[in-house]
Amino acid sequence: MPTPRKALVSLEDTPYYHCISRCVRKAFLCGVDVHTGQSYEHRRDWVESRLLQLAEVFAIDICAFAVMSNHLHLVLRVDAELAKSWSDIEVVSQWQKLFKGDSLNHDFIKAEPLESYQQTIINKRIKEYRLRLMDISWFMRALNEPIARKANAEDKCKGRFWEGRFKSQALLDEAAVLACMAYIDLNPIRANIATSPDTSDFTSIQMRIKAAVKGEQPKSLLPFVGDEHKDMPKGLMFNAKEYLQLVDDTGRIQRNDKRGAISQSSQQLLYRLNIPAENWLKMTAEFTKIFKGAVGNTQELSTYCEHLERKRRQGAANCHRWLDCS
Repeated sequence: MPTPRKALVSLEDTPYYHCISRCVRKAFLCGVDVHTGQSYEHRRDWVESRLLQLAEVFAIDICAFAVMSNHLHLVLRVDAELAKSWSDIEVVSQWQKLFKGDSLNHDFIKAEPLESYQQTIINKRIKEYRLRLMDISWFMRALNEPIARKANAEDKCKGRFWEGRFKSQALLDEAAVLACMAYIDLNPIRANIATSPDTSDFTSIQMRIKAAVKGEQPKSLLPFVGDEHKDMPKGLMFNAKEYLQLVDDTGRIQRNDKRGAISQSSQQLLYRLNIPAENWLKMTAEFTKIFKGAVGNTQELSTYCEHLERKRRQGAANCHRWLDCS
């Protein structure tokens, strides 16, 4: 029996989660079906466009993503403080950007006078909407359902397009977040559908590289707030230049037709996170094979399990082996 989502998400321990959605019935999300020759590449744009739209609505940031032929990888950050800071009207307005509301919602947004019973109804809705707008399950639902409907209409069929549940795993420390992001960003290279991060279409790494050329960071992605952006209120605690270099170095090593090595700047970043280079290369090549549950050092994993009242620390041995290197 699948583990309930509430038993996997603990915002008290981490706002970062790795999510994976896979297609069923050998369906193609994107790519070219080798059996029929039919191309589904246009669906990549469906997914990316919807994903970036949702980032503007939910109190959830996108750290990394990769749209593959039959699955989708994401690293998301839940911004609970942002959701709590929204006014009641902002909450309803955000919800209305995605979901059709009734006349009561519209009247509330326009500040029309409401009857007492109407105010009671809208107060209940506001509480519900606020929770949903910081809920990963609702984010994934809002992403997957429209894509499934469009794909089924295009394929002229009915039934499930995605697996019943998306997979999610908590990323409990900076090393886990960094390794998972790099694993996702390098997915197209490992799958031999791209030769370098900058040619990896419909990925977060390509967006970051294009923005970096202009000396910027993508507005749709959670920014890096390392030494160069300490004044920013939230973001990934790494240096953008160092991260892009580390991903490029790692990608060259993972390609069979390239000779690569970890550069000095990348070595320094790994050293600060207490990750040996050999561990890094293994994790970024086989992240989902190595880690089946929450990912983090042993101390963080124990605290996470304690807060969720879980008697068994799933994956503790692998977390200790790969991340407890200090």
